[in-house]
Amino acid sequence: MVLQFSCSNHKSIKDKIIFSAIAGSDNTFEEGLKPFSNFRVMSSAVIYGANGSGKSNFINALEFMRNLVSESINHQPGEGIFQAPHKLNSPNVPSKYDIQFVKADIRYAYGFSIVRNAVEEEYLYYFPKGRQVKIFERENMDIKPGDKYKNAFEVSKSILKENRLFLSCAANYTNIREIENAFLFFREDIVIYNPQVNNWTEYSIQLMQQHEEIKKAFVEILQALGTGIRDVKVRLEKTRLSAKDLPQERPDALKMRVTSQEVGVIEAKLVYDEFETDLMTEESMGIKKLFEVICPITDIIRKGKILVCDEIETSLHESIVYEIVNLFRLVNKDQFAQLIFSTHDTSLLDSTLFRRDQIWFTQLDHQRSTDLYSLAEIKNVRKTENLEKGYISGKYGAIPILNRNFSFDDVCNSQ
Repeated sequence: MVLQFSCSNHKSIKDKIIFSAIAGSDNTFEEGLKPFSNFRVMSSAVIYGANGSGKSNFINALEFMRNLVSESINHQPGEGIFQAPHKLNSPNVPSKYDIQFVKADIRYAYGFSIVRNAVEEEYLYYFPKGRQVKIFERENMDIKPGDKYKNAFEVSKSILKENRLFLSCAANYTNIREIENAFLFFREDIVIYNPQVNNWTEYSIQLMQQHEEIKKAFVEILQALGTGIRDVKVRLEKTRLSAKDLPQERPDALKMRVTSQEVGVIEAKLVYDEFETDLMTEESMGIKKLFEVICPITDIIRKGKILVCDEIETSLHESIVYEIVNLFRLVNKDQFAQLIFSTHDTSLLDSTLFRRDQIWFTQLDHQRSTDLYSLAEIKNVRKTENLEKGYISGKYGAIPILNRNFSFDDVCNSQ
């Protein structure tokens, strides 16, 4: 689980922002919190803000960190690390990413900074029995192992490059359990979903083929939502296209590339009382989106992973999003899953669904830099307050302030 994440100099995020999943002193919804060490950890968090205020950039920063840990071992010489600094920062200002998380019931702290497309600093600590132990620290190409790991990193250091994270190198060239756990947290436990980019339909069909209990749970959820669907029939096969299946005008090089890869052949039928429908050609966007996300979410909860989603409400009814959030709150705490998502759906601003420290806002300051803060940081917010009304009225900030003299009619009539 994620405990805390911070970053700076990433796209619209100029100065350091900090997100925390550690609950404050409020005793609301204690049943939805996970005790860990001296902390109580929240199962979900929602982020609101105007368009362009940095909600997506916050999620993108977490995705960037995950991807760089997972993939930087593959970076080739001379291949600089992609960097997207704030427009008002100089090239010498580093982009920094830091996270604290729990893996295998042990707390870890990991972070790195990038400047001029190369790693400047990096560190990894863990906390067995609650006490901090250094695994390694890095400054440019110099690695300083902790006392327990003095002679463990020689091979890893030999493949280190300025465009590779040492965690990525060490995970591939050591057998140290703490290193492997930290690496696998990024590689397997953080799941990023962007409705505009990802399509989990094939993933869903694969899960239903492999796990009968997931298929059964999926059908039960569809029935509970009143869709009228009684069963699903799915088939996913991997096959290779032949050159004759492709248009003749395609270049031969493209044909060779396409025919050398396996493609998934998807078949999904939804069974109603008196007929069946084809998912891809006969169903609504709402049903397709349910089919796409429910099974992966069920799998994420079952395995205790972290789902990070940008604009979760896309093609989903608000009541379904409400139930998804509620599902993360009520799941078995032995397999503690988390949900971190952004949304524009103000109907979810409900004190019966979220604690005040679960609700976050993004807002641009005078330098067009993203500020991130929680509702718990705002004074005089009552537990029984109508949060949706307060947000829309501008009480909490994070919404666009329009010029009161602006008129769409005046603009249209002047053309």
